[in-house]
Order: sequence, then C-alpha cells, then structure tokens
Amino acid sequence: MVGTKQQSGFTLIEIAIVLVIVGLLLGGILKGQELITQAKIRNVVNDFNGTSAAYYAYQDRYRAIPGDDPNAATRWTGTKNGDGDGAVQGSYNSTNGASEAAYFWQHLRLSGLIAGATTDKSPPQNAASGITGVQNGALGFAGLVVCSSNLPAKIAQAVDSQFDDGDATTGQVKAVVSAGTGNAPAITDPPTTNYVDDGTNVYVVCKNI
Repeated sequence: MVGTKQQSGFTLIEIAIVLVIVGLLLGGILKGQELITQAKIRNVVNDFNGTSAAYYAYQDRYRAIPGDDPNAATRWTGTKNGDGDGAVQGSYNSTNGASEAAYFWQHLRLSGLIAGATTDKSPPQNAASGITGVQNGALGFAGLVVCSSNLPAKIAQAVDSQFDDGDATTGQVKAVVSAGTGNAPAITDPPTTNYVDDGTNVYVVCKNI
C-alpha cells in the first residue's frame, strides 16, 4: 500500500492575518516618517521666527545690528566690532569667524539672546542637518535675509507655505536648489524654478528678517 504525504500550507485566514499585520507595520512606518517630517518643518519655521526675534531684541537693547555692532568688542571680550554701516557683510554659511555674518551669531550668544558657547561664531544647525544663517541680500531680497539650507523639497515647500505662497520664485519666501553642497551660498538673483520633489533636490530657503 502506497502511503500518501499530506501537504501543509497557509490557509486563507492565516494569509489574511499576515497581510493585515504587514499593512499595520507599513502604516506605522509611514506615519512615523510623516511625524518626523512635520517636526522638521516646525523646527525650521521656529528657526526663522527665533532668529528674527533675537535680531530685533538685540537692536532694541543695544541700538545696533548683531555682527555689524561697532561697540561689541567694548561690551564683551573675545569678539570683534562690526563696521556699523547697517549691513551684515559675508555669506550666510560663513563659519571661519572672519565676516560679520559669522560674528552675528557670536554677538547674539554673548548677549544671551540665543543659546550656545559665547566663543562660537558658527551658524546654528537646522533640523535637516543644514544651517540657519544670515546675509545681506539674497534671491532678489534686499536688506538682511535669513537662509536655511539643505532642506528637502517637501520640507522647503512646506516652510514656504507656512509663511507665504509655497512658490520658490515669488513672495516673501524664495528658494534655490543647492549646487554641489547642501550649504551652498544663496545666490543674489531671484530664483526662476519652483520646487521639484525628485527625492534628491535640496534647497536653500530665504526670507527677509
């Protein structure tokens, strides 16, 4: 008598349970990623608002612009005076301490208006591993401008929408694709291309302070 071997396999109910579990796991992962993205957007928006608040508080207290302050070295040791011409010289990504854009951050730290070591002249990091910096004029804006770098298209456009119209080329917030590095200097000419979320583009987003 030839024996028969019974084959075992998943039932439809077992397969359905597995699919439900996989769906729940994927949903949780996607929701978690969305929460992380939303947190980064809020942090970048807060960086813009916080920089503006600190700038105006410094002006109100010392009657000068941080970085451009001609009396900073008299007020504190270990820093440098600005030239007092009403503009902050240098690029938003200045980190070597040679420009007023770098001393902008040290003057704010020395005044206690932002956190950080009082010897630090570096622009603070943002939530996207870029930096938040200032420079005089960028992307068609005149005067002092705050820029945040290395922002993925989704975050950059969402930040733009929080303040303005969500268009990189118009309004009170503008942006340009970074070339070569996430902390590329913000060009002075107005941007001509809107946000493109291709998974690789990162932007420098700027607005007047």
